[in-house]
Amino acid sequence: ADSEETKERLFESMLSECRDAIQAVREELRPDQKQRDYTLEGESGKVSNLQYLHSYLTYIKLSTAIKRNENMAKGLQKALLQQQPEDDGKRSPRPQDLIRLYDIILQNLVELLQLPGLEEDKAFQKEIGLKTLVYKAYRCFFIAQSYVLVKKWSEALVLYDRVLKYANEVNSDAGAFRNSLKDLPDVQELITQVRSEKCSLQAAAILDASDSHQTETSSQVKDNKPLVERFETFCLDPSLVTKQANLVHFPPGFQPIPCKPLFFDLALNHVAFPPLEDKLEQKTKSGLTGYIKGIFGFRS
Repeated sequence: ADSEETKERLFESMLSECRDAIQAVREELRPDQKQRDYTLEGESGKVSNLQYLHSYLTYIKLSTAIKRNENMAKGLQKALLQQQPEDDGKRSPRPQDLIRLYDIILQNLVELLQLPGLEEDKAFQKEIGLKTLVYKAYRCFFIAQSYVLVKKWSEALVLYDRVLKYANEVNSDAGAFRNSLKDLPDVQELITQVRSEKCSLQAAAILDASDSHQTETSSQVKDNKPLVERFETFCLDPSLVTKQANLVHFPPGFQPIPCKPLFFDLALNHVAFPPLEDKLEQKTKSGLTGYIKGIFGFRS
């Protein structure tokens, strides 16, 4: 293809034709359900020609999808290395975009291993396993790159070591499969890049640690404000854990408060009480007569 756009269009056209062919074969497989039962309870059964054709077309579709995603990943890697400034309305590529592409490639490889009729092909299983390790190494590498961008040095260092582990497994187990792996991303080049990235990461971690130490030193400068007035400002103040901690203003200043209202019983001055003299006299007379009668009655 002359350009990346033309190549992408050709990939999409081929994938569309593969999907149409697979759909046609699947419709032919529906009438005879026995042709789908290629394995029953661990016993190997016969696989029909239509089933083999279906597996072959699925293999072509998945392999084409892997090549398409790998081509897109190469373009994103070039854009990441160029480090172009962001244009208006156009987002620059990030390592997270590559991680997504390699996730899709790994899922396609898993589907290749599950194709009917290829369970007994040990060489095919071994080849797909090596390809899976290659793409896992690259996926892990770009995950580490995304951690570097947010200055998570220890996580990135562990992921770089995992990349080297995957790459060394590929180099040790490749053997007779090197011809089938030559079209994949170069693992040896990845090992060299990871080693250089690890050196840069360690240097950046040391510089970041010194910068953070300087920031902490400057943050130890405090003012005379109590803690209650500087909740929004971070400041390392060792005096806060001592007995002379400046927490609040003490004693607190005077503040105006509303006065407690006073209630006066003004209606009582205008109330006219009824006369009670008659009741008081009757009580007095009955009291004296009863008292005299009680005295004489006791003597008699």
